[in-house]
Amino acid sequence: MRYRTILLLGAPGAGKGTQGKILGAIPHFFHCSCGDVFRSLAPASPIGRRFLEYSSRGRLVPDEQTVELWRQHIGAATQSGHFCPETDTLVLDGIPRSIRQAQMLEGTLDVKAILYLHCPDMQQLVARVQRRALRDNRLDDARLEVIAARLRIYERDTQPLLDYYGKETVHRIDATQAPHEVLCDMLQCINGAPQPVSV
Repeated sequence: MRYRTILLLGAPGAGKGTQGKILGAIPHFFHCSCGDVFRSLAPASPIGRRFLEYSSRGRLVPDEQTVELWRQHIGAATQSGHFCPETDTLVLDGIPRSIRQAQMLEGTLDVKAILYLHCPDMQQLVARVQRRALRDNRLDDARLEVIAARLRIYERDTQPLLDYYGKETVHRIDATQAPHEVLCDMLQCINGAPQPVSV
């Protein structure tokens, strides 16, 4: 079956992780952050070493490994009962990150809405990423050259997803607002998205 899905899109620092965690705490929403999945890997494992190698330079892990790891994580969450595809909406943050990843997941994701957290102030994004890096001990993220690389990759690889999925699915949200205001806007968009049919 294809999972009913809401995608959180936005540049690094736009607040996807913060808002995704809040949505994931609501019954029948399951939040999956691909970055958190990678960061939970044992650093000594082959895939863990590969992730550190790429993330320390602000680069993305290759598509095949990213999608395979994500599938394993979702499969484990389904088996454990944390994610119930029949009743839950999947809230994705950090995947797909490119049109190629979206194509690889076409048969898996039924994307109902894209919540595009838009922040035109580049300095605000950089400051947010640096604060998060210090708070969460993600020290590579605190380096300006790594942040700049991640922002360039986002603009080149991820932002085109807005056109790929079609403007009718995209809800543009002002990410410069206070977090509770962003959440209110997101919930209004979600309430307007098509709901699953009760069986």
